[in-house]
Amino acid sequence: MTTSNHTVVSHTVFRLLGIPGLEDKHMWISIPFFISYVTALLGNSLLIFVILTRTSLHGPMYFFLCMLAGTDIVLSTSTVPQALSIFWFHAGEISLDRCITQLFFMYSTFIAESGILLVMAFDRFIAICYPLRYSTIFTISLIGKIGVVIFLRSFVTIFPVIFLVKRLTFCKNNIIPHTYCEHIGVAKYACNNIRVNFWYGIFVLMSTITLDVFLIFVSYVLILRSVFRMPSQDARHKALNTCGSHVCVIILFYGPGIFTTLTQRFGRHIPPHIHILLANVCILVPPMLNPIIYGIKTKQIQEQIVHVLFTNYK
Repeated sequence: MTTSNHTVVSHTVFRLLGIPGLEDKHMWISIPFFISYVTALLGNSLLIFVILTRTSLHGPMYFFLCMLAGTDIVLSTSTVPQALSIFWFHAGEISLDRCITQLFFMYSTFIAESGILLVMAFDRFIAICYPLRYSTIFTISLIGKIGVVIFLRSFVTIFPVIFLVKRLTFCKNNIIPHTYCEHIGVAKYACNNIRVNFWYGIFVLMSTITLDVFLIFVSYVLILRSVFRMPSQDARHKALNTCGSHVCVIILFYGPGIFTTLTQRFGRHIPPHIHILLANVCILVPPMLNPIIYGIKTKQIQEQIVHVLFTNYK
């Protein structure tokens, strides 16, 4: 809003509405949100505990899985508690600084998780195509360096967003029809030109998520080419089985995001609350189901979880 001397007053507090159009159903909607969040916390925490405490799981694939579980906890924690506070207590007010902090952690962990999935695809590529060199390539030192690079990339690419949003003057509406803060969703309420914000968002998407998807696709093309050259059907089945969990997690992570992007681009007739629900699916479902998928499909993890839960330590 403007005063008589034409100075612009910038909003420093925003109000998140949750899911507009479904306000009377917020309490019911909160149930799957709460169950998903608790499941994600318990499942991923158990996965991290089992991997770190059982020496038989101290291998490259399991360390990457431990990183994945950690990012899942941060990703869900950065958004779901805020949504639950809106559903339960109508506590939708959020300061600009908290809003920026939320979107920073959400986007940075999302990019970190994408990077981890890419490295896990490379891990499967080496394990299947170059099994004799696997242990010499993936040393503990290299795994540590890869972890640093993954999280450094996510930090470096998202950190400028803080300044791109902080520079804006929010003189328009401060009501956000969502359960959490999004970069462009917040920037569109500024009276400044947000072209830089828009194009930087495109750059981040293309240089991280899109690039990761392409490299994962290439990795699996090479994996499949190597698998189908194996002389034994049992060997082919065993090789493909080692990739099953990772493929499920890839589909679960990228699938909802791609679908959400398509519906936002081409589904203009779709009600806004459907778009918001789909956006929350991207945050809720992968952290909840990732530990379940690996717990069910990976025999070594399954055995160790059963041992931890049902066997007393001697």
